[in-house]
Amino acid sequence: MTEQEILDALTRILRDLLADDSIVLTMETRRDDVDGWDSFTYVNFIAVAEMELGVRFSVTDVESFENVGAIVSQAQALRR
Repeated sequence: MTEQEILDALTRILRDLLADDSIVLTMETRRDDVDGWDSFTYVNFIAVAEMELGVRFSVTDVESFENVGAIVSQAQALRR
């Protein structure tokens, strides 16, 4: 998957979880930038992303992701 395909998948996942089709994620988006993206939603977001992307993030990764770009980069690395 390309970077854009992963970003699109993550956007769709978060839109579904928050029931908000207006969400547009960028590589620079942080959780604080999105209304309702709290810690509970983040855990669900990561779980769904892992299933849909066919990856498994380490706990260290999940705790250290500073923005969506970091998630995309790690997902790409794990898919190789």
